[in-house]
Amino acid sequence: MTFLKKLIAALALVPALVLASEGGPSLDHAPDRTKDLAALQNGAKLFVNYCLNCHSASAMRYNRLKDIGLTEEQIRNNLLFASDKVGDLMKVAMQPKDAKVWFGAAPPDLSVIARAKSSEAGSGADWLYTYLRTFYKDDSRPTGWNNLVFPNVGMPHVMWELQGINSAKFVEEKDPHEAGKTIHKFEGFEQVKPGKMTKTEYDNAVADLVGYLEWMGEPAQNTRKRLGVWVLLYLGIFAVLAWRLNASYWKDVK
Repeated sequence: MTFLKKLIAALALVPALVLASEGGPSLDHAPDRTKDLAALQNGAKLFVNYCLNCHSASAMRYNRLKDIGLTEEQIRNNLLFASDKVGDLMKVAMQPKDAKVWFGAAPPDLSVIARAKSSEAGSGADWLYTYLRTFYKDDSRPTGWNNLVFPNVGMPHVMWELQGINSAKFVEEKDPHEAGKTIHKFEGFEQVKPGKMTKTEYDNAVADLVGYLEWMGEPAQNTRKRLGVWVLLYLGIFAVLAWRLNASYWKDVK
């Protein structure tokens, strides 16, 4: 029994050891904005202005934005490109072959990106929230940008005017897992040029954008959760009635 307990404890540590060996940064917790209509509307605006130029969301139609409180007129006047219609899918004109030449790979579709990025290290929302806030200037990269969460990423920092330009500070240390090898340890960011937003304002904007991406992955998620609560209440009441009915049915049986 003692051996079995030790084996279970060792297996429980495996995911943590794997993550530690990767040396990736810890993910910041993303605020939940999926129920805040104003935040979702702002996130939709940021998505159209900064993401939809390269990334499509081919599983989402513009008119679905009415679910977050926007009217068809607001969608048409503020969120559509000239040739798009309210009922169109959120697609981009850029061809995959051109994107591969410019960025090294075609930008992924973002319809369910918040769900796709979920892992043992955190939720997909946490990954996106940390990723969009950890770009830094790196002249060795083709785009001039790098990212702490996604090293050597092909995507440039499209929101740099809002956040500003940051440089990353690294120090070299001996690798504790391999003798004779050194690793670059992240020490922090240093702002080179301020952006249009303060750090707090930019973090809030990213939280709105991530909230929208999370909502877009499943627009009916809040309805599903509300229905789930009522279903569980119904099952609980039904279980009590079934229990008492069973007791009444068998009370005279000895």
